[in-house]
Amino acid sequence: MVACDSYLEDEIISPNDPVEVTPQLLLTNVQVATFASYAGQLTRQSLVFAQQLSGTAAGSQSEEIAQYNITEISNENEWEVIWAGAVVDCRNLIEDYGAENPYYSGIAQVIMALNIGLATDLWGDVPFDQGGAGLDVPSLEPAFEEQEIVLEKLQVLLDQAINDLSAPSEANAFFPGTDDLIFGGNVQNWITTAWIIKARYANRLSAIDPAGSASEVLSHLSNAGATGPASDALMQFFGGNAANQWSQFEASRQGYYRVSQSFVELLVDNDDPRTPFFLAVDTDGGYSGTPFDNTSNANSSYVGPYYSGPSQPVPLVTYVESKFLEAEAQLRAGNPGLAAEAHNAAVIASIEQVTGESPTGEFVDTFASEDGSGITLEKIMTQKYIALFIQIEVYSDVRRTGIPELTPNPNALIAGIPLRLPTPQSERLYNPNAIVVGNVLIPVWWDQN
Repeated sequence: MVACDSYLEDEIISPNDPVEVTPQLLLTNVQVATFASYAGQLTRQSLVFAQQLSGTAAGSQSEEIAQYNITEISNENEWEVIWAGAVVDCRNLIEDYGAENPYYSGIAQVIMALNIGLATDLWGDVPFDQGGAGLDVPSLEPAFEEQEIVLEKLQVLLDQAINDLSAPSEANAFFPGTDDLIFGGNVQNWITTAWIIKARYANRLSAIDPAGSASEVLSHLSNAGATGPASDALMQFFGGNAANQWSQFEASRQGYYRVSQSFVELLVDNDDPRTPFFLAVDTDGGYSGTPFDNTSNANSSYVGPYYSGPSQPVPLVTYVESKFLEAEAQLRAGNPGLAAEAHNAAVIASIEQVTGESPTGEFVDTFASEDGSGITLEKIMTQKYIALFIQIEVYSDVRRTGIPELTPNPNALIAGIPLRLPTPQSERLYNPNAIVVGNVLIPVWWDQN
């Protein structure tokens, strides 16, 4: 030990304490963090507001959500996961490895757009340029930017991602593979996903710029070229410690959430073939829901096996969503016949994907045989509301369109369904550059119509 004083310094290196973080580790980390945001608490509470779920545990956080008791400390952890769990490492991946690895850079930019997009949908004004930049921001006080600007920058970020993902393979020193939990390194699928996300955020402006947003949506979807669910971006889970988050939550906090009565009725009353896939059986062996204003009934149906099995994937960005975006944009653009075609295709594709079978002729005749004379925004958004079950995108759609029309919980602490989340307390207290909003009934910018 005395003679070899350099031995411990130079030779003993713990494999669990790597000298350098690899792009592979960073990519997996940002995807797992994104799964936590898109399949975790933010989604559960948003779907209570959108009345796909009901909070059903008296005295618990789910009851607070059902009563719209959302404060500046309610989602501190979720805010932290978005910025410190995902955006920070997306920036690190882009800055440290992007020059020699455009595929890694492109994927990181898409994931970064998903996270900042989620943040702005829920909180409104957020720090785009400086959010998640860590020590690169003076005094760790990132400047917030207005949502209108954030949405513009999201489109630029996705353009950059598409450009990087379109680079020739020889431009890359490393190639994503199993570290890419979503697509296993399939670059073309990432390009398709980026274009659909661009369409999603162009569609946010449906009330602000109806014609312009419709044109942008249709252009982006044309570039996406999605022809079916094979290119869907799905959150992948593997059971055990990496189990599906709906499964994990029900196992650890059984009875906190149940499917809402109104959503169950949409399925059961229409004899929807997705019913046994979307809904678990209740305590009586049938399908039932909990009223949105009843926090004591946990005997009704939970999220069904299609989305809550331990290894079941959960959607992030899908072909079905893209067809509903197309339907809405075509209707807004004055093309009702094309809107009807896209709507019908979306409904049928959802049923085939979920059930593995084509819908019956009777169901198609009733819900997927629209034409230009009968198609309406209400029909499109109602079917999208069903097809995108347990996806947080539903909450944005309900706020943006008012479809379906929801009745606020009369037992709630405030006189209205929350339209946003309040700025987290940590930002209000420690970031003088934060744009602070405390009233959850103030709509975000794209929702002001």
